[in-house]
Amino acid sequence: MNVLGIESSCDETGVALYSDARGLLAHRLYSQVRLHAEFGGVVPELASRDHIRKTLPLIHQVLADAGLGLGDLDGIAYTAGPGLVGALMVGASIARSLAWSLAIPAVAVHHMEGHLLAPLLESEAPDFPFIALLVSGGHTQLVAVAGVGQYRMLGDTLDDAAGEAFDKTAKLLGLGYPGGPELARLAAAGDPARFHFPRPMIDRPGLEFSFSGLKTFALNTLQEVAEDQRDAQFKADVARAFEDAVVDTLAIKCRRALKQEACTDLVLAGGVSANQRLRQRMAEECAKMSARAWYPRLEFCTDNGAMIAFAGCLRLKAGESAGTSFGVTPRWPMEQLAACG
Repeated sequence: MNVLGIESSCDETGVALYSDARGLLAHRLYSQVRLHAEFGGVVPELASRDHIRKTLPLIHQVLADAGLGLGDLDGIAYTAGPGLVGALMVGASIARSLAWSLAIPAVAVHHMEGHLLAPLLESEAPDFPFIALLVSGGHTQLVAVAGVGQYRMLGDTLDDAAGEAFDKTAKLLGLGYPGGPELARLAAAGDPARFHFPRPMIDRPGLEFSFSGLKTFALNTLQEVAEDQRDAQFKADVARAFEDAVVDTLAIKCRRALKQEACTDLVLAGGVSANQRLRQRMAEECAKMSARAWYPRLEFCTDNGAMIAFAGCLRLKAGESAGTSFGVTPRWPMEQLAACG
């Protein structure tokens, strides 16, 4: 089965072709970072218009890369949520129109399920069950995963997601967009002993997260020094303290989740899972527990079409397909997903 995947939930247009027999055949990604950089964040209307311009050319490029034509497709998967409603509608409209014209099934894919399953694209992949940490600009969640579509929420963020806190703190430091990677680069030069930021919600039971207070702590630390006296090293030290606090908090909660669920496999997925300090810390923590941490390759941590094509292929093979009417779901709790098969 050859499945075309289309991802258009926010500011990246991703298209990929996945075969259940041969694996990932081709994938392309177009990022809108430059488009939104001057605004310091994503402008939804601009994102939607850019998806309109880029999706069809990317589809043709992916098919050419794989040496296939539209007639070789057996199904189409598209991101139906969560995300920006206009951006989602672009991908959904194109996917459903193609599927109707080719008389092949289409399937709506949950964006975070795509992220959660992305590590299974690798040649060495975890087996079910496992614990997943979904950590991105919009989500920080711990999920017990028994199988495809069999998800039990263990903990969620009560306010800002970790990636959102990274971006907001980066903006306080005067860094460019997207802020998370810029802050991580700056933190590499920071002194970890100069500042100590709090580790939110680790002193109480449970697996919930909260990062808005950490962002406020960073703001207060910055305001203690006059703006004209905040040299590069000072900013790097603040960035390092912030990053260490986020990484420690995530590691502590993941350790709790593995112990609570008596599980030995931890999947990290989502944009923040590309953070090298987080990857290193999680590997160390898992080693202490005789557990193992799994990640997607770096190019599949951020939004991409490969994860949508893969998740869609699993669901299409299980007999799922969308009905004649279609829409998108900008807010879509993952617990509402049906088990696959």
